[in-house]
Amino acid sequence: MGHRYLSLAIFVSSLCFCRSYTLRNSVSWAVSPKDVVVEEELDALSEEVSPSLLRDNVVLWKQAYLPQGLGGGGESPGERLESENENVATLSSHVFSYRVGEVEEPGNVEPPPHEETATTARFIAHYSDWGHLSTISTQEKIKGFPFGNIFSVSDGPLDNSTGVIYFYVTAMDNSVADLRSNPNASLTISEAEGEYCRQMIYDPEDPRCARLTLTGKMVDVGPEELGFAKEAMFSRHPIMGKWPVGHNWFFMKLELVQIWLQNWLGGVSHIPVEDYFRATPFLRKTAPHNT
Repeated sequence: MGHRYLSLAIFVSSLCFCRSYTLRNSVSWAVSPKDVVVEEELDALSEEVSPSLLRDNVVLWKQAYLPQGLGGGGESPGERLESENENVATLSSHVFSYRVGEVEEPGNVEPPPHEETATTARFIAHYSDWGHLSTISTQEKIKGFPFGNIFSVSDGPLDNSTGVIYFYVTAMDNSVADLRSNPNASLTISEAEGEYCRQMIYDPEDPRCARLTLTGKMVDVGPEELGFAKEAMFSRHPIMGKWPVGHNWFFMKLELVQIWLQNWLGGVSHIPVEDYFRATPFLRKTAPHNT
């Protein structure tokens, strides 16, 4: 009997010294165990990016504490682990994570009436953070075929909608290579990105869950517009400011030729470009929906 209690005491004591780690911030840069950072990104980080990244931020890894009474130290679960190698821990946490609260949330905004098609198009364009860009592929096996890719987008800061869709891209992307060969492209964005369709129990393909396809020519943003393009993208996607400079990111925009909208039963709308730019997003606030 004494041996049994002695074994139990040793087991409990060993728990007091155990430390484990949990992922605190799930919104983080994807890191492969085999290839944490490619060589060119390391060069970029050491030369230009590091100063902007190494600032107070959400720590990616936190200590997982044992229940009170077993830990013996009285530390709260929110306290930061003192790493054996503080420099490495701090660098990794800042490079691969960002403060989730930096992105301003637009809140619950009521969509425009479906009859107001130009306003609806501007509403979707403004409140969408990403979309599906279709290009004509230059890849060897699918040369000449349509190729789709996801891009983060912005038509301006939340308080300044322009209707002009901006992109932050790199020539290393297959889609950008396509655009250098043929600049014509279509961007599709959907109301299903937000909460409205889920709250109304609309399938993304339901005509009442509005979807917008903007077709035109992708062009580089000129020097006179670079400041606004940067504000438009980085205010909505702050993590972009931390992307490795070695990828030579630059800004593009979509010069519109056609606005196609499906937002109700009974057909689609082709909105004149002039009407699209004359309209403004519907900014009528609504009370939060109960979930």
